[in-house]
Amino acid sequence: MRSAESVNAVIKAYDVRGVVGEQVDAEFVGEVGGAFARLVRGEGATTVVVGHDMRDSSPELVDAFAAGVTAQGLDVQLIGLASTDQLYFASGLLDCPGAMFTASHNPAQYNGIKLCRAQAKPIGQATGLATIAQEVIDGVPTYDGATGSISQRDVLAEYAEFLRGLVNLDEIRRLKIAIDAGNGMGGHTVPAVLGSLPVEILPLYFELDGTFPNHEANPLDPDNLVDLQAAVRSSGADIGLAFDGDADRCFVVDERGEPVSPSAITALVAAQELAKNPGAPIIYNLITSRAVPEIVSELGGEPVRTRVGHSFIKQKMAETGAVFGGEHSAHYYFRDFWGADSGMLAALHVLAVLGSQDRPLSELMEQYNRFAASGEINSTVDDAAAKTDEVVAAFADSTASVDTLDGVTVELSNGAWFNLRPSNTEPLLRLNVEAATSSDVDALVTEILGIVRS
Repeated sequence: MRSAESVNAVIKAYDVRGVVGEQVDAEFVGEVGGAFARLVRGEGATTVVVGHDMRDSSPELVDAFAAGVTAQGLDVQLIGLASTDQLYFASGLLDCPGAMFTASHNPAQYNGIKLCRAQAKPIGQATGLATIAQEVIDGVPTYDGATGSISQRDVLAEYAEFLRGLVNLDEIRRLKIAIDAGNGMGGHTVPAVLGSLPVEILPLYFELDGTFPNHEANPLDPDNLVDLQAAVRSSGADIGLAFDGDADRCFVVDERGEPVSPSAITALVAAQELAKNPGAPIIYNLITSRAVPEIVSELGGEPVRTRVGHSFIKQKMAETGAVFGGEHSAHYYFRDFWGADSGMLAALHVLAVLGSQDRPLSELMEQYNRFAASGEINSTVDDAAAKTDEVVAAFADSTASVDTLDGVTVELSNGAWFNLRPSNTEPLLRLNVEAATSSDVDALVTEILGIVRS
């Protein structure tokens, strides 16, 4: 048995994540494996597919998890080193639940597990994680039946072929692409997926290294894009791509070395999907630029707003039958990929559009950029709720509406808006601002942070 406080600190809203040796160890992971196996065994599953990233702690934790699963009578199929979207592919291909060992963009001392049902269906707090947590707290019951078996399967080539089959890349012009894998799993998947295309790849940090010796594998932080931007400018590349640690997110840099907003990428990919599926629903989270629902509506699609987080968006994808969904954090979800997110698939869409015409990426993206945005700004605070209330009160006289779907979103009377929400994985308060001009954004950010950080 474990304390509820220690378990709930690690089993979060949509995944399992914590510091290895302090919050996460082999014994704990084995218990999570057992509880997960009991959950999916009760739904008819007989096999669990497991992949892992390049973190030093991953192999030991995978072994413990597999032992926990097989002790509950289920078989385990190990796919070895994988990106998170490669694990989702395996879950869809093999029609079985899956577990991906990764802490995504978190520093080297962290690790965790992203869990899914068969066909990459999400498991979040309300759809299984709370049940798993309670069993770990109470003690996972033993199983009286036979122990399951463990086998291995390499699905990398099948994954690459499947992704290429979802995007028309037959007639693209030759592109020069600078790619920063951040020593993460992009170094594993990029050669397999892009190697056969008419592209020249300029690789940065493709060596798999869970200590992240060059920079954090978190492209959401502008500091981690500096090397890619420099490489694009110095090489004359047509585009730059940056992947996070588990390579399920992809960030884009244009030919000038300037970052392209994930909201603009969402709008671009939405346009491609709507061309194939007229009138279809498109998911966007509440942090995404208001340009996304505007463009989706103009193209005849149905924009559907949701809260932040992959399990929530995947659930909304399933409920609405949406063909695509995008987040401000560069997670992109596809109906044709079992409703799961794939940064690599989003990258293929961008390459297909860019390579089908002669304009540079900066010019191509102008039609999708309508507003100025701050990007996500993090602040460490002692009391996130109190600071949020203080900010909302300060803007009361100029507020048009307040929305509490995820944190607090305040729409101002001049059309600008901001969102403040606490992180689900770190002790942070996150701020996003959008307005008509950069000066308007800067003024709002200064005023809000003055309150948050006081």
